[in-house]
Amino acid sequence: MCGIVGYIGGKEVARILIDGLKKLEYRGYDSAGVAVMTANGITVRKGKGKIARLEEILKKSPVSGTLGIGHTRWATHGIPSDLNSHPHSAGRVTVVHNGIIENYLELKTALLKKGRKFDSETDTEVIAHIIDEELKKGSDPEKAIIDGLKRLEGALAVVILIQGISDTMFAYRRQSPLIAGFGKGENMVASDIPAVLAHTQTIVPFEDGDYARITRDKVVIKDSSGKEVRRKPIEIQWTAEMAEKGGYKHFMLKEIYEQPRAVADTLAGRAIPAQGKVKFDELPKRVKEFVKKAKRIHITACGTAYHAGLVGKYLIEHLAHIPCQAEISSELRYRSPIIDKDTLVVVISQSGETADTLAAEEDARRRGAKTLAVCNVVGSSLSRKADAVLYTRAGPEIGVASTKAFLTQIAVLYLLTVYLSEQRKTISKAERAKFLKDMFAIPKLIEDTLKRGPGIEQTAKNHLQAGIFFFIARGINYPIALEGALKLKEISYLHAEGYPAGELKHGPIAVLDPNATIVALIPSNRLFEKTFSNIEEVVARQAKVISVGNKDQEQLLKTRSNDIILVPKTREELEPMVITPALQLLAYHIANLNGADVDQPRNLAKSVTVE
Repeated sequence: MCGIVGYIGGKEVARILIDGLKKLEYRGYDSAGVAVMTANGITVRKGKGKIARLEEILKKSPVSGTLGIGHTRWATHGIPSDLNSHPHSAGRVTVVHNGIIENYLELKTALLKKGRKFDSETDTEVIAHIIDEELKKGSDPEKAIIDGLKRLEGALAVVILIQGISDTMFAYRRQSPLIAGFGKGENMVASDIPAVLAHTQTIVPFEDGDYARITRDKVVIKDSSGKEVRRKPIEIQWTAEMAEKGGYKHFMLKEIYEQPRAVADTLAGRAIPAQGKVKFDELPKRVKEFVKKAKRIHITACGTAYHAGLVGKYLIEHLAHIPCQAEISSELRYRSPIIDKDTLVVVISQSGETADTLAAEEDARRRGAKTLAVCNVVGSSLSRKADAVLYTRAGPEIGVASTKAFLTQIAVLYLLTVYLSEQRKTISKAERAKFLKDMFAIPKLIEDTLKRGPGIEQTAKNHLQAGIFFFIARGINYPIALEGALKLKEISYLHAEGYPAGELKHGPIAVLDPNATIVALIPSNRLFEKTFSNIEEVVARQAKVISVGNKDQEQLLKTRSNDIILVPKTREELEPMVITPALQLLAYHIANLNGADVDQPRNLAKSVTVE
């Protein structure tokens, strides 16, 4: 959601903050601002709109200093406006904040009665007032911050400057991501890794309840008990260049074309195809032992990651013969699921910071289940909380609409399925070997799909005027229909729905007319004839058809399709991997041709870190 960056060192801080905030634009935001410790005290520059506007403000009214904090805001309390932009100040205190303070109205009411004046409608401004009140009691800064923050309920990632303390910034994290970045004679703090990569690849993720005092030479961290702790640093393998566009018009397009490498990296070193063996060296022994005897599997996630979970459910039941359920995290956490000590809960999140997914994981552990995270970000909250983690190795994903993270999540679930089938002896060694051989050929087949890019762009042009899109499929490709529809609506703002093809007659067929486009996922598998009959129903209602299929049924599809997108043929279980990139490109080109902001679609954020 919102983005935070802070710096202290020997360099001019304003440019560093601006560059760091630009690296966090993918999180979604409606305003931006910085606070710099100058020779005359803390100076704030902020405003509604894009970072470019903040740059103009700084150009007209520059600030100079080597300590500062910056923020991009995604509105939760108060409309997007100059006054509601972060940072917020009260007395000696200036703060930036990610998260939601659940008791802010109660606190604000009490502060107003004491004569405190508020400039904004935000919950964040309460933080500055409360800490400033503690300072006025005579407390030292550390005690004032800790005592003040104890009064706040809800999610917090806070970075603080205090007037008169020109060599230190303070940070605190509770249920909202925050990291420290370590350099030579300079240190940083940020809500996400890309903001610090230009300066350091050595980071430490804060744990819940961590308080930090950060100077140019040292980062002192205290845990929730007040004890100073040493967190083990993590070396990030991403480079700053990996987080740049690399000549592509949008990050999303770049990340679509990175998928062959991303999937290959995810698979690398985790299997021996010739032996039909998956080797998850990163799994603790106790988790491996549990996997062998788990009676059921529950997969939970949100959005795109949930669609990956649906693919996993299909595979696990089909090949490993284990009862498996996939459920949206925001629903799971508010009911009483059959999850117990015999359940393995697979929790999927690209960022590892999705609030509902973290809550679902915590609930699963409370019920006695073992939890296995499928995650992209090393050191994220989910990766630290779960009993074990399988990283997707996708590299930084900047575009808000997830692409390569989705395919790498599916790749991990394929490996997990083969691993389970080996442990349970549900398919033979020869069958596993054949599956893994086909799976390791997938990166090349994804490349073949991506070579269809120019043709897919022309297909997009042919359907720009459609009033509604339906994506239909059967079997393992039904989740891909859901994902294709989600991608289109996310970035183009067109109405799109995903349906099991057999459900057309149970409602959706009522709205089919010449203004509708049906995207039919119809590769040449055992369900081809049934799905083709659904296309016949669509054509009879004069709706337009885009068929996504294989070359061996191209001539037949031409008789019932306005456009055809051909993808490589592979085994049925692996079809999602070759179909998905085609749907991503279709959504991208429709959005781009319509002039949409592809990387930062309206109202959306990369990581949904609040409920």
